[in-house]
Amino acid sequence: MSLFGLFNLGKGFREHFRIDAALDDTLREDVYRIRHEVYCEELRFEPERADRREIDTFDAHSLHCLLRRVAEPHTLVGCARLVLTDPKDPDAPLPFERTCAGALDPRIVDTAALRRDRIAEVSRLAVRAPFRRRKGEDRVAASISNEDFGSATQPRFPYIPIGLYLGAISLAVHKDIETLFVLTEPRLASHFSKLGVDIRQIGAPISHRGVRVPSMMDVDSIIRNMRSLMRPFWRAVHEEIGRGFEKP
Repeated sequence: MSLFGLFNLGKGFREHFRIDAALDDTLREDVYRIRHEVYCEELRFEPERADRREIDTFDAHSLHCLLRRVAEPHTLVGCARLVLTDPKDPDAPLPFERTCAGALDPRIVDTAALRRDRIAEVSRLAVRAPFRRRKGEDRVAASISNEDFGSATQPRFPYIPIGLYLGAISLAVHKDIETLFVLTEPRLASHFSKLGVDIRQIGAPISHRGVRVPSMMDVDSIIRNMRSLMRPFWRAVHEEIGRGFEKP
């Protein structure tokens, strides 16, 4: 049996989690509180704020997704952010363009030459501590490892981090984004390849809260080349994210 053969990933996700586009103030407040708990209080990546909300200048032109438990809807699990280019200043750099300014390889991609309204960055993935249980995860905001996929006889699936990435991809689809950038752990590409996602490194590793590499993904290719067993999961996430955009 294949790695995911024991799972209906879409059904499994819906049984345990719900994901929403955080398009209103109430849901965004939940996102900012998760980020403060993880990035400020636990990992000390950012200074603590008196209001316990982690917000930066990019949030003014960002979309967010929020993951919660189905059985306990008030139990927050995690969040992710899609940073769009600033409509008031489209040439202003995205976060990775600032952080990786000297490490990007222009022979692979010239971000300045792309249509700025068609690119975005996935960032601020954060999973609350009760849902990060593996050894060593106390120093990362969200992670994927080989252990998450189990074995051929005892397969598992990393619903939480993959669900958040799919949530961000769904946000990108709704905003007509063509190219996604992400600054992640070097091993992420190999884990994404298990899912049929082609993620391309576009620069040298940098030191940023650990070793990170800048990478890019084509949104249409992600969906077109997604492995068949991932498609029910994608449909579940995309349908749930879409509910927010259907509201008047």
